[in-house]
Amino acid sequence: MYVLSIEEDNNTRYPALDQMTDNPVHLWEDHSKDPSMLTLASGILSDEQFYILFLFLIYTSQLINNCAIIANSLSLAVFVKLGFSEPSNISLTALAVCDFTMAVLFTWNNLCFWLTYHNVRLPFHGENVTSLTGGVQWTFLYSTVAWITAFISFERCLCILFPLKVRRLITPRGTFVAVLIIILLTFCPSFFIYTRYKFLWVFNPYLNITILNTIPVNSELAILFEKISVFVCGVIQPLLAFSVVLICTVLLVVQLRKISFWRMSVTYAKSQQVQLEENPAASSSAAEARVSQKEERLIRMVVAIAIIFIMSYIPTCIGILCDVLFDRFNLFGVYSRIYIVSGYIISLGQPISGSFNILIYYKMASKFRSVFRRLVRLDRQVQERHELE
Repeated sequence: MYVLSIEEDNNTRYPALDQMTDNPVHLWEDHSKDPSMLTLASGILSDEQFYILFLFLIYTSQLINNCAIIANSLSLAVFVKLGFSEPSNISLTALAVCDFTMAVLFTWNNLCFWLTYHNVRLPFHGENVTSLTGGVQWTFLYSTVAWITAFISFERCLCILFPLKVRRLITPRGTFVAVLIIILLTFCPSFFIYTRYKFLWVFNPYLNITILNTIPVNSELAILFEKISVFVCGVIQPLLAFSVVLICTVLLVVQLRKISFWRMSVTYAKSQQVQLEENPAASSSAAEARVSQKEERLIRMVVAIAIIFIMSYIPTCIGILCDVLFDRFNLFGVYSRIYIVSGYIISLGQPISGSFNILIYYKMASKFRSVFRRLVRLDRQVQERHELE
C-alpha cells in the first residue's frame, strides 16, 4: 500500500479543505514543476470522477477489511487453543497477527478519509496525521508479512531437504526467535520516520480551533534516515522477500509432484509390506525417500498460502517498480490521482489474501478444523440436528 494522502492544486477545492490550515503541511513535497503537464491528470480523472471512485474504493476496501479482521481473529483464537508446541503454529500465528493489525490500520485510514470527505471536523489534520499513524505502519507491515511468508516457505523447503533432521533444525524456540528478528528488521525501521516528522498543534484561523498537524524536521540526519528506511524496507525488502517466496514455492511444487508420482508408483500389496517388515534397511530407505503424510499436508497448505500471497503481491511489485522508474508517478506528481487510485486498488490484495488464509487452514489442517468447529459450536449444532432427526 502506498502511504495514502490527498494533495490539492491551487485551483481545486475539496470539502475537506475547510478544516485544514491555510498552508497545510504534507509529508512529501511536490516535485512536479512543469505547469504544462498539470492539465493531464484532470483530463484522466475529473474532480467528480475522482471523488466518486475514491469513495467507492473506501467502501469496498472496508468491506474486505472487515472480513480480514473477523477471519484473522478466529484464526488467532484457534492457534491459541492449539498451543505453540509446533513451530508452524508460531509462524502462522505471527502471520495472522500482522494481517489483523494491517486490517485495523487500513480501517483507521478509511475512517479518517471518509470523515474528512464528508466535512466532519476532526481535531487533527486528516491526511497528514493519518499517514503517520496508519499509512506508514501499514506499508512497513507489508514487508513483515512478506518475510514471514518467505520464512514459512523456506521452513518447508528444509523439511523436504532434511526430512529426518527437521525436528532438530526447526524448533519452537528457533521459530520464535526468527519471527522476532523479522519483525525487528522490517517493521521497527518505520519508527525512523518519526525522526523526520513530528506532531504539532496548529491554530486554524478559519475554524478558530487548534488542530493536530505534522511538520517536517529538516535536519540532514533525519532526511538520511527517512530515505534509507523507506528505500530499504519499502522497496528492497519487499521485492527480495517476494523472490524468496517465489523460489521456495516453485521448489515445493516440484517436490510435491515428485512425491505424488512416487506414491502412484508404489503398490501396497501384502507381499511388499511383508518385504519391508522383514527388511528394516529398505523400510528406512523408504522413509528417507519421502516426507510423512503429515508433513506433506503441511507443505500443501504452505504452497496454497504462498500462491495466494504471490498473486496478491504481484500488483504491489509492479506499483513499487513504477514508483521507482517513473518520476511523475508519485503522490504529488502529474499522475497523483491515478497514483492514489491505483495504490488503493493494489492495497486490496493484502486483506483479500489475509481473509483467504483461514479457508486454507480449515480445508487442509485437520487439527485447525476440529478446534475451529468446536470454537464456533458447529459440532454441537450438527449433533443436536441428528438428535432431533
